[in-house]
Order: sequence, then structure tokens, then C-alpha cells
Amino acid sequence: MKARDAKFRIGQVVRHRIYPFRGVIFDVDPEFSNTEEWWNSIPEHVRPTRDQPFYHLLAENAETEYIAYVSEQNLVLDDSGEPVRHPQIDDYFSSSANGEYTVAADRLN
Repeated sequence: MKARDAKFRIGQVVRHRIYPFRGVIFDVDPEFSNTEEWWNSIPEHVRPTRDQPFYHLLAENAETEYIAYVSEQNLVLDDSGEPVRHPQIDDYFSSSANGEYTVAADRLN
């Protein structure tokens, strides 16, 4: 498998192309890097390939906020301009503008 370059970057707000949730990217894996159990929990007919970037999101839907792990093929940019309400936003980001979040200075390596 050859990992591809990531289409999205940390701080961008994205939404799932099928399911009704959105979130801000706080980390990127160049290819699948979760457990085999997680992988097998995805129904085979909708399971994405492993050889693509996977994104960690501070995610939200109409009912709650949570952490999501999503393949690149299932994400699109969110152009709503609405802030993400996840309670951990301030742990990762210092501000938001133009639909993107800026990484907090103390989070930079």
C-alpha cells in the first residue's frame, strides 16, 4: 500500500458525505491506524480502503459531541461557516475564522 497525501488539513471543518455529522480536524493519519476490531465493525459493503488518509475529528451531530475517525473518501469541506460546538475545541485551537481553526500555540511541536 502506498499512502496518499492528505486532501484536508488540521483546523479545517468538514462534514461526512453520508452521515449527518461534522467536525474540525485535529489530527491526520496517512493511512488507517486504528484497531482491527474498529475496522471489522464497519459493514464490509461500506468499508473504506486502508490506504488513504484517516482524520481525527472533534465531531458533532444534532444530539451530541464526540471524537470521530473518518476516511478521506467520506469527507467533504463544510461551508456553513458555523462554529463547531465541541467542548474540547479550546484544548486544540486558539481561534476560528473563515471556516477554519488555528492551532493553539502550545499545541505546536
